[in-house]
Amino acid sequence: MPLLTLENPVFAAYAVAAALMVLKVMGQGWMTVARMMRVRGGWASPEDLRPGPINPAPDPSQLAPDDYVDRSRRMHRNDLENIPAFWATGLLFVLVDPPLALAQVLFAGFVLARLAHFLAYARQWSHELRATFYSIGSLVVIYMAGHVLWSSVT
Repeated sequence: MPLLTLENPVFAAYAVAAALMVLKVMGQGWMTVARMMRVRGGWASPEDLRPGPINPAPDPSQLAPDDYVDRSRRMHRNDLENIPAFWATGLLFVLVDPPLALAQVLFAGFVLARLAHFLAYARQWSHELRATFYSIGSLVVIYMAGHVLWSSVT
């Protein structure tokens, strides 16, 4: 059976997890925009102060840091630092034809760890808790990379 087809249940599980992570990354960007609109501030660049339909009366104070907006930006940056490694390693993991149950646990584990990381960050829970969720996701990706390496050299 070809590995990169939805007929392969490992690839299908990866496709679901990867698509959910695409929605997470893109959604986080929209969350940042929504927060900027809500507080009418936290803009990132000087050109954001040009008048327009969304901001008809710009004020230089809109460029001041705003933790509500910046927290979402930090979450987005964290996603962009972590999720692409999952996309790449997960696809390589599919190519070594792992057991379905192992793939499902790892893919779901990563998605759930990122969801928990999001909740911990958005709700300002402790750094230790947030770091725990980050670590779980990171260890999933590291395990998959090791599995790919081991399978590729043996």
